[in-house]
Amino acid sequence: MKLYETIAILIFSALAAAQPAESDRLRVEFLKMCDAACAELNTPERKASFYQDSYAVRALAVAHDLTGEQKYLEVCRRWSDRMIEYQNGMTPKGAYWMHYGRKPGETKGEWYVGDSSSIALGVLATAVRSPDSKQHQRYLNSVKSYAKLVIDNYVGPEGGITDGLWSKFDGQWWCSTGIFGSLAFLLYNETDDETYRKIGLGTVDWLNRLDFHNVGGPISFEERSPTVVMYILETYSVALPQLEPGSQRHAGAMAQLNKCLQWMSENQRGRVPSLPWDYNSHNKGAKFGGLPFHMYVNARYVADPAGLRAAADQELRYIASVLWKDGSPKISQLAVFAMMSYAEKLSPGTIYRKTKTPSQSEKGTQ
Repeated sequence: MKLYETIAILIFSALAAAQPAESDRLRVEFLKMCDAACAELNTPERKASFYQDSYAVRALAVAHDLTGEQKYLEVCRRWSDRMIEYQNGMTPKGAYWMHYGRKPGETKGEWYVGDSSSIALGVLATAVRSPDSKQHQRYLNSVKSYAKLVIDNYVGPEGGITDGLWSKFDGQWWCSTGIFGSLAFLLYNETDDETYRKIGLGTVDWLNRLDFHNVGGPISFEERSPTVVMYILETYSVALPQLEPGSQRHAGAMAQLNKCLQWMSENQRGRVPSLPWDYNSHNKGAKFGGLPFHMYVNARYVADPAGLRAAADQELRYIASVLWKDGSPKISQLAVFAMMSYAEKLSPGTIYRKTKTPSQSEKGTQ
């Protein structure tokens, strides 16, 4: 055997041996963050917006799937029960309280579709994992009530979604469109109701026409770049499996996905360490925590799936270095979005799972 062949085999063996170690590390870190979220969520001391907590809830739902431990699902249930309790007192009917803005019992004040759609995604994640049929239906009905409010009042003429009761802007908006589009497709997957699919396809069409470098409205792309990329991908990551390859709609979605991936390659500090992004910044950097999630989800659609997954791994390692710099992290905005990325890495596809049928539950399939 030639020397270079021996060296190549040794390198390959070393890399193969290192993979389980990294997987074990990620699992340990993920579950530590989940345990911290269990301790922090649903407490009077926690002041974070509920949209932020919703991403932790979705990650906790995956922790339940991974481990079978009921404590993770119990926290999701308690959180979702609170969301429904607040929802029952909200005007307009079906709205979620965001932990800021318009409160239950009030008829004035700001209320946003974008943040509320994130809350709905957390309640839906709880619904699909609830083994009790009445409990499942209660959570699902909450999400459907919210979706009806949006569909009846906030769908724009070009298919985009306006951001609810926002005094600064009443046009179709990238944030509300991206997140509600994701919810619409997931509701279609869960219920087979074509109404949701139609709305979801409308959000794809609107996003396909969007120049996300020039989003319009009161917040520019430069102000919230990682946030814009994170949220428009919310729709594409769910929609792409439902778009016909070769269609104009599919081509437009792939073009936008590739533009987003190109922006990531030029701006993620895991790949370009010299960049000045602050990943702990609420508006400027925290959403970077969720971008590996979308990279993992969409890797199967690109020309080099292994390369994109490797880039996502590289970025997640950098995010972990930020999160764990001072020991166990607080459940910050960066942490909750990173939990989504950890979850997708450790259990691919589970974030978007549907309710299991009895036959699926017996087989352990998703």
